[in-house]
Amino acid sequence: MKRLLGGAVLGIGLAAIVLVVVHAAAPGRGALELDVFVLVAGAFGVLTAVLATRQAFPPAEGSALAEALERDDREQERPPDLERTERLLTLASTTAFDLHYRLRPILREVAEQRLADRRGLRLDAGGAQVEQALGEELWALVRPDRVAPDRRFEPGAAPDTLERAVERLESIA
Repeated sequence: MKRLLGGAVLGIGLAAIVLVVVHAAAPGRGALELDVFVLVAGAFGVLTAVLATRQAFPPAEGSALAEALERDDREQERPPDLERTERLLTLASTTAFDLHYRLRPILREVAEQRLADRRGLRLDAGGAQVEQALGEELWALVRPDRVAPDRRFEPGAAPDTLERAVERLESIA
């Protein structure tokens, strides 16, 4: 900071010497010479203020744009709904309660929507067309008259069965 102030004082001092020399060499234009001196002194003052500010608050290493464009090498986060659905599938293969009360409503909702949109069928109406469209395994899971399990902790559906049911649900055209 002392160096900056010393440089500013030196610059203003040199400008004052130039002012005196010019005034002695060509008298009669003192007002103009004084205006030029004030402008030069002001310029040194502004320059000193800018350099002091820059020294006190150094600029960032990179620009915000360059930082935003950098690739993020972190592992991509998985959507929370996907993780929740995967947990439901795991639980559904563990207990019949989770299969019936947690996974089945989701499967029914998706099946109802797909059957209505793509085939014009109603899931609750049942019938051979609905059963054929869903397939035997998926129909066994989502049928409207499916009985709730008597024992909560008896095994749920096998993971292979759930996988085939979900694939069948995805393939409804």
